[in-house]
Amino acid sequence: MPVALIALAISAFGIGTTEFVMMGLLPNVAGDLGTTVPTAGHLVSAYALGVVVGAPLLTALGSRLPRKRMLLLLMALFTVGNLASALAPGYGWLLAGRVLAGLPHGAFFGVGAVVAARLVRPDRQARAVATMFLGLTVANILGVPAATLLGQHLGWRATFVVVTAIGLAALAALARLVPDLPVDGRQGLGRELRALGRPQVLLGLLTAVLGFAGVFAVYSYLASMTTEVMGFGESTVTIVLALFGIGMTAGALAAGPLTDRAPRPTLYGSLAALAVTLVAFRFTVHVPWLALVTVVVLGAVGFMTTTPLQMLVMEKAKDAPTLASASNHSAFNLANAGGAWAGGAAVAAGWGWTSPALVGAALAAVGLAVAVLAGLLDRRDGNAEGASHVVARSPLAAEEPVRTPVSPASGS
Repeated sequence: MPVALIALAISAFGIGTTEFVMMGLLPNVAGDLGTTVPTAGHLVSAYALGVVVGAPLLTALGSRLPRKRMLLLLMALFTVGNLASALAPGYGWLLAGRVLAGLPHGAFFGVGAVVAARLVRPDRQARAVATMFLGLTVANILGVPAATLLGQHLGWRATFVVVTAIGLAALAALARLVPDLPVDGRQGLGRELRALGRPQVLLGLLTAVLGFAGVFAVYSYLASMTTEVMGFGESTVTIVLALFGIGMTAGALAAGPLTDRAPRPTLYGSLAALAVTLVAFRFTVHVPWLALVTVVVLGAVGFMTTTPLQMLVMEKAKDAPTLASASNHSAFNLANAGGAWAGGAAVAAGWGWTSPALVGAALAAVGLAVAVLAGLLDRRDGNAEGASHVVARSPLAAEEPVRTPVSPASGS
């Protein structure tokens, strides 16, 4: 694996930290800015809104830019957004800073996935993309708990100062380690939009919205389940969330090589395992040690869906994969919001704190049905593919291969 992937993973670590840390800082922010915790909760939604809007918009605006320059501009915008959050004089300014920080999120991962796949042999593309996503999963193990503790002891502004510093470090790593990749002269917004409108791409995005919503139907209420159902104290919540992050990391490590071998079976298997695990969690949550084991498994099978979804969407977009790749992250954030809403609706209806697990299982099952439908359409159209066909029809196949994976400036 080329060292340029380290720069992408550092960037993903910073993005993952700032995305999830606000959940643990809501009481501190509310108290400091003189608002309520539910009102401060809009800061989480503001970031997600930035992701959903920014992914297609910024990708479209930068469709003709060299990809390294695009990554640098997106990371610069992310850094400015976090600095604005740290310096925000009031709630409204902090809300704007969160939207600004969220805008480049989806576009960065979309472009970054294409770049990561471009840096390696065709038979290792999924592993390269999964390596970039490792930064996101490690953020849930180390970055979010550490940043939350920092914010609780030194104030929430200190958290965003540190994330700003991570953004600057990521900018330096991107500038030094990522090579200047050749741009396909045929690339343009019209071509990207046509690729995004292909039925198989749209089915892939719908699978992401429905299937991944199953994860967030439970994850959004995991803290409450820890104290209200598992019987642990509030101090254990951080440990439970870290266990979920460990599972995410294990899932990302497993998803790469499995997706390189067989993308659709990996997707089918992970979604089916997610549905089964969520049903099981409805019962194991009452047994503390079993609940902790299930949390790890849930993180693993949930995150195993992301790499095959990403690679299949890119493959179906063929030679114009960037906008489709970025839109996949808009789909994931819609899944985050939709899953949280569906799980919350079940709790509000009086079905109990374990009901989000069954809601999540239903969403995962529907996502699996959409994925199977897409696979059947592939077979009907004569496009059923094993791992070798995915490689042969890589989303980057139309471009000249990169001969040197690392920029000369890196000293390699």
